[in-house]
Amino acid sequence: MKLKNTIFPVWAMIFALCGSVEAQQTGKVRRIGFLDGSTASGMAVLVDAFRQELSKLGWVEGKNIAIEYRFAEQKPDRLPELASELVRRNVDLIVVSSGPAALAVKSATTTIPVVMANAADPMGESIIASLARPGGNVTGLSARAVELNTKRLEILKDAVPKLLRVGLLSLPQGSKSVQLQLKDLRSAVVALKLKLEEIETQTDAKGLESAFKTAKQKQVGAIMTPTTRAFFAERKRIVELAAKYRLPAIYF
Repeated sequence: MKLKNTIFPVWAMIFALCGSVEAQQTGKVRRIGFLDGSTASGMAVLVDAFRQELSKLGWVEGKNIAIEYRFAEQKPDRLPELASELVRRNVDLIVVSSGPAALAVKSATTTIPVVMANAADPMGESIIASLARPGGNVTGLSARAVELNTKRLEILKDAVPKLLRVGLLSLPQGSKSVQLQLKDLRSAVVALKLKLEEIETQTDAKGLESAFKTAKQKQVGAIMTPTTRAFFAERKRIVELAAKYRLPAIYF
């Protein structure tokens, strides 16, 4: 399977389900595992879109497909356990929303097809061999997070001409993907003659409020986050806090 850089990979999932027409004619209910590192509420909008696009292709939950949902609730160390659980359930396919989840499933099975919805840097995270030839049982999308974070930083500087200091919300225990993004951003700020203030952030309400207070204390001129499901799940609160503290911000 080739790895594509496009919209949600329903096409890949359908191929992995062994052909929609044949499967539906047999009346067999296919079982999909869905693994995500954040929360059910934080991912609700994407899960709804996922189900809607499946239904357009004739796959209806409760009719000819069953979906096993697993959310790590912002605890990355739970991903291997949840991945193993889905493998034991013997699902036909596992859909993952991020690189860490893909790695967890890759370690748990080499036979069940895995589709990534949005891996930040699948090669850098050692999920696939290459974009052209992923190899193994994993395919899906690359978010190109490393390259795009640098571009976002450039746009932020253009939008705030007097910008000198950028506050980066950072997770206490970032995944390999986040570490790769941080490494690239640290190099990018040097080239752009900016200073990067890395602000360790807990993603609950109290932790995010504290991070923005710290940003103001450090007199940062703008805010950004690395590309990660933990911050995506809290996107509404982060946008509200940026407005509350009057800080220009850019988001993935």
